[in-house]
Amino acid sequence: MVRPLGELENELMTRLWQWNRLVTVREVLEDLQQEREIAYTTVMTVMDKLFQKGWLRREQEGRAYRYAPVSTREAYTAALMNDAWETSDNPAAALVHFFGMMSPEQQEALGDALRIFAPSIFPADIDAQGEGEAR
Repeated sequence: MVRPLGELENELMTRLWQWNRLVTVREVLEDLQQEREIAYTTVMTVMDKLFQKGWLRREQEGRAYRYAPVSTREAYTAALMNDAWETSDNPAAALVHFFGMMSPEQQEALGDALRIFAPSIFPADIDAQGEGEAR
């Protein structure tokens, strides 16, 4: 089960996902300080905790570390969605409700994803009722 990121964890990970490179605590701190007051030790502690939780990898450079995400925001989002879906007693009904809540943009993204993924679920030689077609 994936634990949702806390507010500050999410702020840090958002930057790291956007930057997609190894960064120092100082770089993250300076970017965060453009929006809020925050201490170096706070950023360092949160980044270390994200490393311990497996969200970040790090490489030592002198006495400091450089950090980078282990996976993408999309993988994190998919894991959260999967965890939420698994809590339902009726996954099909949960999906119907979820689809009903989608914006037109989200529906379009779902359609794009299904065009990529659906052939592996619904082979071309199977019709809508699951019956094989004579070819």
